[in-house]
Amino acid sequence: MGFARRVIDWQLQHGRHGLPWQGGCDAYRIWVSEIMLQQTQVAAVIPYYQRFMARFPDVQTLAAAPVDDVLAHWSGLGYYARARNLHAAAQAVVAQHGGRFPVDSAVLNTLPGIGRSTAAAIAAFSAGERSPILDGNVKRVFARHFAVDGFPGSAPVEAQLWALADQLLPAEHPGIAADMQAYTQGLMDLGANVCSRGRPRCSLCPLQATCAALAQDRVAELPAARPRKARPERSSLVTLLRRDGQVLLERRPARGIWGGLWSFPEAAALASDHAAAGTGAASASASAADVASPSVTVWPGSARRFEVRHAFTHFTLHLTVQEHCLPDAYPMPTLTALDLRWHRQQDALRLGLPAPVRQVLEQVVQTDL
Repeated sequence: MGFARRVIDWQLQHGRHGLPWQGGCDAYRIWVSEIMLQQTQVAAVIPYYQRFMARFPDVQTLAAAPVDDVLAHWSGLGYYARARNLHAAAQAVVAQHGGRFPVDSAVLNTLPGIGRSTAAAIAAFSAGERSPILDGNVKRVFARHFAVDGFPGSAPVEAQLWALADQLLPAEHPGIAADMQAYTQGLMDLGANVCSRGRPRCSLCPLQATCAALAQDRVAELPAARPRKARPERSSLVTLLRRDGQVLLERRPARGIWGGLWSFPEAAALASDHAAAGTGAASASASAADVASPSVTVWPGSARRFEVRHAFTHFTLHLTVQEHCLPDAYPMPTLTALDLRWHRQQDALRLGLPAPVRQVLEQVVQTDL
């Protein structure tokens, strides 16, 4: 029995069924799930997906929504560029495709945030298109089954895996649409639940009889790990300004970490902007360089410091949050250099916030209750 048929038969009997985005061919719902599932496990995605679909049931609703609302419903899932691209892609579908979500992989691949593998998965699940996928789980299945050496993320190895993915597709026949749905889901399910990175369950794998890594006792070493580099450590000091039940937040630039989310402003930038506004909040004897320095406190009402460690993919951030509770009558300037806004504390928790910012703000609100 061929590779594809074994995957299909196994998926129909043992694969994942009944997930919230399964059981239909709605390309919009499938697309949202595929974007959420990028670099995120199914169990973590399900509650976010259900809340997201309740708020944005179709592409028109998503396209018309403020990006802040989209980011708020994404908050906690991480990799926030996915949410911004989701919003941009929805607007493109409405503007360029009359609100009808495409089901052709070539067209899908032109939308923001949709790469080759994701486009093929959406097309397979929604229209039965015969196109190969190659996400991280599938790379692991292929690398082990065919004993492919080298790091799968490198260009030469990835090209080799794409060639295999194309060669292994089910043969064309009248029932290819149903086969493509089961085959695509089966590859994903095998990689996630059987051919997993740690503790693979080879005895349950439908491909074990022809798996080169198993025959060569190389399952543990394949696929090759990413070449190791020391993860950099970064530190940031931010300012939590509170006044009359409100908190001052900055909308982060679209590019960079936490793009488009609301965060506590960085201390140096906030102090510099405040001094430039000429409010007298800084000491009259403090120079402009002193005011811009994060080591200089230019706000009254110094209260607590919060220390939060947050791991990103490529570095670890040590975030220090310095709280200042300002007097209600404290004169606040028009802060021009940063995108700043006062929010009621409870309302702020409904915004799109980075996880460590939400963690600190929840502590603050809880202590005020």
